[in-house]
Formats: sequence, C-alpha cells, structure tokens
Amino acid sequence: MFPFSRDDEDTFKILIATDIHLGYLEKDAIRGNDTYTTLDEILQCAKQNEVDFILLGGDLFHDNKPSRQCLHKCLTMLRKYCMGDSPVRFEILSDQKVNFNTTQFPWVNYQDENLNISIPVFSIHGNHDDPTGAEGLCALDLLSASGLVNHFGHSHSVEKIEISPILIQKGITKLALYGLGSIPDERLYRMFVNKQVSMLRPKEDQDGWFNLFTIHQNRSKHGPTNYIPEQFLDDFLDLVVWGHEHECLIKPTLNEQQLFYVSQPGSSVATSLSPGEATKKKIGLLRVKGRKMKLQEIPLKTVRQFFIEDVVLADHQDCFTPDTPHVTKKVEDYCFAKVTEMLDEAERERLGCRLTPEKPLIRLRVDYSGGFEAFNTSRFSQKFVDRVANPKDIIHFIRRREQKEIKDESSIDYGKLFKPTAVEGLRVEDLVKQYFEAAEQKVQLSLLTEQGMGKAIQEFVDKDEKEAIEELITYQLQKTQLHLQSRGVTTEQDIDAEVKERSIAKAHRLERGDGDFADQDVSDVNMDSDEGSVPVAAPTRGRGCI
Repeated sequence: MFPFSRDDEDTFKILIATDIHLGYLEKDAIRGNDTYTTLDEILQCAKQNEVDFILLGGDLFHDNKPSRQCLHKCLTMLRKYCMGDSPVRFEILSDQKVNFNTTQFPWVNYQDENLNISIPVFSIHGNHDDPTGAEGLCALDLLSASGLVNHFGHSHSVEKIEISPILIQKGITKLALYGLGSIPDERLYRMFVNKQVSMLRPKEDQDGWFNLFTIHQNRSKHGPTNYIPEQFLDDFLDLVVWGHEHECLIKPTLNEQQLFYVSQPGSSVATSLSPGEATKKKIGLLRVKGRKMKLQEIPLKTVRQFFIEDVVLADHQDCFTPDTPHVTKKVEDYCFAKVTEMLDEAERERLGCRLTPEKPLIRLRVDYSGGFEAFNTSRFSQKFVDRVANPKDIIHFIRRREQKEIKDESSIDYGKLFKPTAVEGLRVEDLVKQYFEAAEQKVQLSLLTEQGMGKAIQEFVDKDEKEAIEELITYQLQKTQLHLQSRGVTTEQDIDAEVKERSIAKAHRLERGDGDFADQDVSDVNMDSDEGSVPVAAPTRGRGCI
C-alpha cells in the first residue's frame, strides 16, 4: 500500500460497505429509521467522493422477504444517488453473461441504453437476503431487474463452484473483481477441502491485475467446519473484503501465509447487543492504481451510539456481599450509577455531531454469581425510558457455572459433564435428522432424503417459504415417475422393489459421505437425492440456496 498523491484517470475509487441490514427493527418507534438513515449517508458519501462504483459485501437487507416499505425506501435512495448524467469512467472486459447470470438483462446496468447510471452498485447476497424458493430468487434480484444493482457472485451448482471475475479496466489499471454470495459454511468448507471451489484468472497478463474478492461467510471459528479459514482462499488475491462479521475491523491486515490483505468493514447497524457491535461503525474508500491500493476509513456519523460494559458483583465486596442487608437494592443502585455514567459518556461523544441519534443503546451485563439475587429489570428500565433507545433490555444478568465439589474423581463421566444441552446450537436440519435416526424403520423416508427434507423445513421456518415442502415433494415425485418410466416399471410390486433398491443405494452413498452432492443427469434420473430439488428446466432448490 502507498499514499496516493492525487486521483487520476488510472485510479479506481471504490466505496466498500457490508451488512447494512436494511429494514432491521423498522417497526420500532425509536430505532425504526436507523438503517435507512445510514444507507442514505453511505450513498451520499459515495456521491460526494465521486466514486467509480460501490461494492456491497452481502446482507443489504435484514429480512429474506423485505417489506414493501423497505423495498420502496431502498429503491428510492438508489435512484436518488446512483442515477444521473455523470459518466462512468471504466469498462467491463469479461463475459457479462457469465458475471451476471441471475437476470434476463445480463450486462452491467450503466451500459443499458434505457438507464442513466452514474454510480454502479455491485453486490453479492448474504445469508439474510439469500436466494430461496424454486426460482432461486432473492431481494437483490428485484433490484437487479430494476437496473439499480448489479447482483453477482451467485453460484448455481452444488457440485462445483467456479468463481469467474468481473474484469474491469480504468486507464492502465486492471481490476479483477471476484465475488461469492453466502453459502452454508459447512457445505462451503467441505467443498474447499474436496477442491471443488476454483477461482478463474484472466488468460493474459495475469500478474497485471489487481485481484479483489468479496465473500460473506463466518470468518471466526464457530465450530470445526462452521467457518472459512483464510488459508482456503487463493494466494494470488490482493485484497479480500469479508462480509457477515459485524465487528468493524476495516483496516487491511496481512495474512502472513497467503500474503493477501483482509478488510472486514463490519455492519453499519447494531443488530445485537454484543461487544463486537460496540466498535465504531465505518465504511471504506478504496483506491487502486496498478497493483497498489490504499483504504481510507470513513466513520459513519448517523449510526446510533452503543455502549456495553460488564460488571462482576463478586469483585465489589468493598461495596456489598450476598449477606449485606438490602443487598439487592444496593446492587440496583450501583447498576443505576453505571448506566448513568455510560449515558454521560454518550452525551459527551455526541456533542458537536448533530447527525448522531439522541438516544444511545446501552447494555450492562451483570454477573451475579456467588449468591447474589437479580433485581426487577422492568422496574429498573422505567428509570431510563426517556434516555435510551433500548429501555427493555438495558440489564442482562448472567451467571457463571459454579463447579461442584466432587469427592470421588474416578467415578466422573466427563463426557456427560461437558455434553451440551439438547437445544444448544441446534438447527432445523439437526432436528429432522435426529427424528429419523430415532424413528422406526417403517416410518423412514424412501423417496426423500433427510438432507432435502431438513432444508425444505429450514426454508419454511427461517425464510417464510410456505411452498418449500410441497415443492420438494412434488419435484421428487416427478423425478421418481420419470425414473420408473425409463426403467419400464409398471406393477406395484416392481415399483416397491425399485424404490427399496434406490433407497439402499442412497444410504450407502450417504455412509461414504458423497450423498450431499448427488446431482446426476436427468437421463440417470437422480432419484436418490432431493437436495437439488427443482423441475429440470428451473434452478434447483438446493442450488437456489447457495
């Protein structure tokens, strides 16, 4: 990286943001407009800095099916700031039908003769606004069809992912823009391990391109395979813009092994009252010239302040102990003083910044282990109802697990002692799998798989896809009928035998670990797997979920 003396015809200026979560808490009387106000600031910043384009790293929307109000406000702001007469000063060199493969208008929006785009927006989808349903569509596809956003990085295959870059040139600077929309972390991890993910490179002058990759996955480790290690990514990359993680770590950090830089812009709104959300929210202005880059951090002024502190009551024995008379009242008074201090700090920070919302978010996590009692949080919250944006959840009581004294250590079953509870981290797919593992043989699935059913139920529950289960069953029935017809099976007895045989073959594949990606040609009629669940002519449900 090096300091740019001035912007010129060879310098890309790119505004970078991730996880805007448009529409989050839009019905809240205090916080309802927060995401819209901040998106307006981001777009206004792009226009003021005369950027070449905006790059969004997923989760533009908080809900998979945004409300009409949310879509209306988003479309209005994009039209206000991104349309105009200012010329776009770069050109696309790659095959746009490959880059923008989710639309009937497979070309970048500023080249559409019916549109007047001054600031193109390129965006991948996140896990909140990912494609669902038989058509495999998401909210970004609506923005793409309207000509306001260029949706890229959508992989259709569950067997192999080829990430083809958008090749962009401005003057002498050549930029290869790679993108991969959100995919379930366990699946993508497995595909990387099995070498089923590849990043294509330009055929000519490979060393002359600046390689920029945007991804939306877990970066921090949440389980053995529930994240994507940076070492999985190709070492020819120059900069990775990492979405999904909400903590703002936007300053590029060097991966010592792969020798590329990683920038984690974080979210532009706090969607949880956790320490990672308390870091100051920023966006980035990336300048690229040749193979050199510089990232300027831009603090967001319209983001609601968020302060979080931890209090361990056992550490304040000079003030109170569990045996102190009226100890609960003393603890409540102590917490009142702490919250007041946080509010005073917020007021001092807000001085001189008229764009910052008046009421901050306050969270005090109180560890009351060691014999203390929790006080009434509802009564406590009433004292701050006019001063904070989240009066109902200011106080969060936590208690450390106390180790019990054990006499005979040799008789301990450590497996049971540390075994997580049944609901800890459990997903819909896990519940479906557990049900069929415990079910009797006579109620086991024959035509459907546990994976396919689990994913359909997960879409029904999490994405509000009301037809997900019906579509899965209808598709699998059609596939089975085609298979039986191709085999000339007509009698009921032969049908039962054929289904049983295919079910056994399916079970053997799953035991070998290759059942997840069964997606054969229709002539072989893939009767065994419903993960890629869609009629032949349309994208599959499994593929739509990637």
